[in-house]
Amino acid sequence: MRRLKSFLVFAFTLVFLLSLTGVAKAESKEELQREIETLKKKLQELDERLEKTEKAQTKQETALTDKEKETYNDMEKIVKLLKGWKLGGLWYISYQNGEKNDKSYNQFVLKRGYINIEKEILPWLSFRVTPDINATTADSKTSNLDGSVVLRLKYAYAKFNIPEFAFFTKPFVEVGEVHVPWLDFEENLNFYRCQDTMFIERNDIFNSADFGITFTTLLGGTMPEDYQNKVNNNYAGKYGSMSFGIYNGTGYHASEKNRNKVFEGRLTVRPLPEYVPGLQLSYFGLVGKGNKDTNPDWNVNLGMISYEHEYFVVTGQYYAGKGRQDGNDEYSKKGYSFFTEIKPHKKFSIIGRYDYFDPDKDTKDDENRRYIVGVAYHLDKPHKNMVVLDYDKVDYKQKGKPDDDRVQLTLQLSF
Repeated sequence: MRRLKSFLVFAFTLVFLLSLTGVAKAESKEELQREIETLKKKLQELDERLEKTEKAQTKQETALTDKEKETYNDMEKIVKLLKGWKLGGLWYISYQNGEKNDKSYNQFVLKRGYINIEKEILPWLSFRVTPDINATTADSKTSNLDGSVVLRLKYAYAKFNIPEFAFFTKPFVEVGEVHVPWLDFEENLNFYRCQDTMFIERNDIFNSADFGITFTTLLGGTMPEDYQNKVNNNYAGKYGSMSFGIYNGTGYHASEKNRNKVFEGRLTVRPLPEYVPGLQLSYFGLVGKGNKDTNPDWNVNLGMISYEHEYFVVTGQYYAGKGRQDGNDEYSKKGYSFFTEIKPHKKFSIIGRYDYFDPDKDTKDDENRRYIVGVAYHLDKPHKNMVVLDYDKVDYKQKGKPDDDRVQLTLQLSF
């Protein structure tokens, strides 16, 4: 535009000078004046045309900018909509060959299929929904053995992050269908839930989720990053962790059949974080009624000592209690379990477990003993995506009850 204006000024000046050279030929000053006025009009017309062109270009540029802004705003809305969402999954796909109750089976099975959906609503508020897909199989405790796939809602809760206070680090509260205090903690010491359930759940005392409210916190700060990276970053409180709550007591796959509530609590202490960082002492207690309208007594006392290291994990627990979650008995029970994981290489682990369980202390020769040995190959990070080959055998002391045994190959997929 500037160049065009300069050209017009130059042209006018040139014409004007040429006109002056022709003054002698002009018949009068009036004729010269008319020529000058004509040139002025032409310059004015050219200037008006130039101004219109500039306005049209400016308008076009403004319209383009608005369109770009609209596109940017749309993209910003999409980013805001997606912000805070997390989608994940956890799958156990197994081949099993075994015998249960004198009946053999040979099958492929989907043991678990989590779909985790999480969303941060506010910096202190989020929610999680987890449908759980699994198949009813010959070695499961359900009466439906047709191999159909069952969809249950495992978790559905709101999570409130609480400001740190006193000795409590990273405290939070879950409300809804939530984690209960014990099994999530144990499953982050023994990462082989894909092999099968933990000792206390395997013997029908309770399962890993329930309807209610749970408060969880670390104690006294967190362990150093080096420990968390090399050993374990779950429940990594410097002096331990704590979790407790009130629940229906039904578990996540049964309806409420009484009006009682169950109190459950876990306290874990890391006594020497500077000198023996992997050592933890844990106690879990439960008081309530079994899930029957007859309100049978149900209580649990469970203690565990655990030690975690970069190259191995060892745990030992003892249980004593009465009744169980489903309310089908009020027998006094006891049992204990030992677990170890040896990690000779970052890609390989060797696991072993021994369980002893007495379902009724007043009845002789009704105990059972479980033996588990296995080897795991880690596809990426330890305990995330892996292949596990294990042998699981149950020896029943009860006369006339046949032993169970099973060989299993499991692919765990997690994202």
